[in-house]
Amino acid sequence: MNPFVCRQKGYDGTMAKQKKEPTKKQFNFQIWYILIAAFVFMSLSSYLFNPVGGNISYSEFKSLVRDGRVESCQITSSLVKGTLRSEDLRSGKNQTFVTARVDDPDLVKELEAQGIQYAGNYENTWLQQFLFTWILPIGIFFLIWRFVFKKMGGTTGSIMSFGKSKGRVYAQEDLKFSFEDVAGIDEAKEELEEVVEFLKTPHKFTKLGGRIPKGVLLVGAPGTGKTLLAKAVAGEAGVPFFSISGSEFVEMFVGVGASRVRDMFSQAVQKAPCIIFIDELDAIGKTRGANPVGGHDEREQTLNQLLVEMDGFGTNAGVIIMSATNRPETLDPALLRPGRFDRQVVVDRPDLHGREAILVIHSKGVKLDKDVKLKSIAAMTPGFVGADLANIINEAALLAARRSKDEVSMSEIEEAIERVMAGLEKKKRLINKKEKEIVAYHECGHALVASFLTSTDKVKKISIVPRGVAALGYTLQLPTEDRYMMTKVELIERICVFLGGRIAEEIIFNDVSTGAQNDLEKASDIARRMVKYYGMSEKLGIVTFEPENKSAYLGFSMGGSKEYSEETAREIDVEVKRIIDDTYTKTRKILENKKSVLIKLSKVLMEKEVIEGDELIAFLDNEEKGKTGETNVN
Repeated sequence: MNPFVCRQKGYDGTMAKQKKEPTKKQFNFQIWYILIAAFVFMSLSSYLFNPVGGNISYSEFKSLVRDGRVESCQITSSLVKGTLRSEDLRSGKNQTFVTARVDDPDLVKELEAQGIQYAGNYENTWLQQFLFTWILPIGIFFLIWRFVFKKMGGTTGSIMSFGKSKGRVYAQEDLKFSFEDVAGIDEAKEELEEVVEFLKTPHKFTKLGGRIPKGVLLVGAPGTGKTLLAKAVAGEAGVPFFSISGSEFVEMFVGVGASRVRDMFSQAVQKAPCIIFIDELDAIGKTRGANPVGGHDEREQTLNQLLVEMDGFGTNAGVIIMSATNRPETLDPALLRPGRFDRQVVVDRPDLHGREAILVIHSKGVKLDKDVKLKSIAAMTPGFVGADLANIINEAALLAARRSKDEVSMSEIEEAIERVMAGLEKKKRLINKKEKEIVAYHECGHALVASFLTSTDKVKKISIVPRGVAALGYTLQLPTEDRYMMTKVELIERICVFLGGRIAEEIIFNDVSTGAQNDLEKASDIARRMVKYYGMSEKLGIVTFEPENKSAYLGFSMGGSKEYSEETAREIDVEVKRIIDDTYTKTRKILENKKSVLIKLSKVLMEKEVIEGDELIAFLDNEEKGKTGETNVN
């Protein structure tokens, strides 16, 4: 998900030369072809090296000599070859024969007695033995070896290129990106403008004795467009761009990755000034020695060579190294020290104005209805990044095309947002009446709790139409503005909203279902973080009991050792349960007081299946005014 977007102007990120050249049909090289070729060669060799003619026995040959039917013969060390007098004198052709030579001292006397012309030939079998004893086995072994190395070393097909860099080189004319095509990332652009200026005018900095940063590390969530930003820098500076993934360095053989690092940097120096971009740096840059069992020798040697190459550049080399990662906490400290990756540029999620700017870029070329307000869409998508926004516009265009519309309206965009957030709608999934009723009360429980609390996000929609993998219904809440922190009250009320669905089932059915599993998981996680990380427990105090070993961009814990006693762990568990119990009591009190509203709202939801946020507000206003009977929810 990209917090910025690069408009591609007819390019898809590959080199122009690659687009113009037709794709060559590659031969599928298999080991079976080698075996078949060897068999054919041996069959042909038996035909080529074996003598041509009719094979007869030696006794038959002696009989032909005595009968005077032999015209001439040639005697070798192993064979006797010759021609016979034709019985048909009109044909003018002689018949050939061959037989194995036998140690016969009287043969020459008999030939002379019959007046048969004979000659002795010396037969050199060295070539034949050399071909079959040495050349053919070595050739077959070489082909098998080439086949194995080709499969292990990539698609280049060359054994000698096994240690060559697999980086893709983009020439200046192939990079059609610039900062004008980037939106939602103004701070990062400002940080990288200095890099661009150095590549354009390096003497401006060196004449004052300044040292240009050798490396720039782009840090951000997956899909934030770090790679595209690096290409935009290269396109803005007008220099060659080397792009390679960290995983492309590492092979099963130790030393190959280090060789590829040397080769890539050697090529970069020859084309300086240029940019080397290593995507997913954490594939080779993880902290050395972090694994107590033992590290990966090949990966660590590759990292060591990368560190050496980065130190080997002079200040005027004109080569800048850019890398991207979403796991900076796993990188080796040697990579992040000054002199290597001097700068870390955070490619963060865009704010409201950034999202609007991204939508402007992505909506170009899309026929939007006049009622579409990009600012409203940006307000509806807090936390979304560029890839999400691009996906929303694309999904909306596809929906409009399915409906045979000429323009994309706001309804398609809103549906696309729901599809991205909650998953694909499953209109044809049949659920029985009882389950539908349970889901309706469950979702209405969430919505009512969120509506009657003061610090919760606004309810955008209530639906009992199944979406995604396992969701039979959902309550969609959207914040009214971008938020970067939460208070204790907000966390408590969020737990209340998560518990609202299960408590509604208890009140109405005096029973519970498995549908609240994910709600309970999220509620428990919030309560545990309040105690362990945020110091929001009155009993345990303002203490962080365990460093939050969690990726800032991946959103999940990386694991870690427990740094507190078993007694403290027991107290943490008790305090987490107390928070859940207190919020449970608070939530149940709300729903019991609003039981009649819960029943009416659930009946409306079962009838309509979907209730929009504005309809929910109107329904609650009517109930507060004391209106009875059927409530109009249109």
